[in-house]
Amino acid sequence: MAKRAYPIIAKEGWSFLIASIVISAFVFNLCALWSIPLWVISLFILQFFRDPKRSTPSKKNMVVSAADGKVIVIEKCKDDYLNRRAIKVSVFMNVFNVHSNKSPIKSIVINKWYFPGKFLNAALSKASLENERCALHLKTKEGFDITCVQIAGLIARRILCYANKGDALEVGERYGFIRFGSRVDLYLPINSKIKVTLGDKVFNGETIIAELKK
Repeated sequence: MAKRAYPIIAKEGWSFLIASIVISAFVFNLCALWSIPLWVISLFILQFFRDPKRSTPSKKNMVVSAADGKVIVIEKCKDDYLNRRAIKVSVFMNVFNVHSNKSPIKSIVINKWYFPGKFLNAALSKASLENERCALHLKTKEGFDITCVQIAGLIARRILCYANKGDALEVGERYGFIRFGSRVDLYLPINSKIKVTLGDKVFNGETIIAELKK
């Protein structure tokens, strides 16, 4: 996967932001009062598509969060993608969180799956299996397997995943984006040491989610 440099405003939001500013400015010329709600929408779009640089830890065998948001699930379950027992850690992104997604660990993309589906509230447990989603099987050079799943939500209608089978990802490398509310599930080896608790606020490419154990 070719590395790309991204500005502080994600490229996925440029068309939305430009359109909202042009419309707001046009209405402002007609009536300043009428334009106020449109400027508010423009500010919302600006904050939604922000993509700040993060300080990524370089500790060996550490898994960082692939998304900004709140930890809503930590449980042992079946990883249906790799047909194994795993620990699932789910991070829910509301409309005020950063929505770019970062690689949780230095790895190779072994496989990629896309599933069209529903647009249920991403905070619901059944969203993991019923909503539109895109999953990556990541393998580290130490042999650890991680499944990273982008899941669309009630408002989100577009999953963007730029990583493909065979790509090499650095930890904290930006690989995707989900528009307007969603979640990311990480399926980790069953003996992983989890470093977060339910309700924790986490940041993509920065917050350590787990330590992988042999």
